[in-house]
Amino acid sequence: MSDPSPLVLGESTRPHIVLARHGETEWSRTGRHTGLSDIPLTENGRHQAEMAGVILGGRRFGAVLTSPLSRARDTAALAGYPDAVVDPDLVEWDYGGYEGLTTPEIAERLGGSWSIWTDGVIHGAETPGETIDDVRHRAGRVLARLAPVLERGDDALIFAHAHFLRIFASVWLDLPVAAERLYLGTGAVSALGHEHGTPVVVEWNMVAPR
Repeated sequence: MSDPSPLVLGESTRPHIVLARHGETEWSRTGRHTGLSDIPLTENGRHQAEMAGVILGGRRFGAVLTSPLSRARDTAALAGYPDAVVDPDLVEWDYGGYEGLTTPEIAERLGGSWSIWTDGVIHGAETPGETIDDVRHRAGRVLARLAPVLERGDDALIFAHAHFLRIFASVWLDLPVAAERLYLGTGAVSALGHEHGTPVVVEWNMVAPR
């Protein structure tokens, strides 16, 4: 396997928010919805995190934030950012009663098709679950905290989770339905920026070649 190419960001789109999804876990590998469960990285996931660090290329950021869940914190450390600041708003979507289930398992229980984007989740025994608007609100709070960093012209980096980061990007773009169309693999690095003052996706789903 060859190493991935370093992230190259055009100066015309600065400042950037760089997004890094955590590496593979056993649950992500098997398609199980992993919200607040603290599932560790697999060995492959640790390798993916290191390759994310190659993509990031040791860049300096005005702020580096991470979800409190270990799969994100460990990815940050393995990628070269062990001092990332924990931000509770970066946790994954709370899947409530669908935690740990795959999409086919949920659809079978419902007796038909199911999409998290349109059908949402149910209350669980351990956690209440969240609506997509709940997650959007959390993403908005993170953006508000990063605003002073971006205003002074510095880039920011966040380590988090697939659904959260897809929703975060849709909030950045002000396109609520965009999240459903933004596939994001484990260990992937993406970047948001501006073109002529308009929020844009600069890079998306950069991963190490298999």
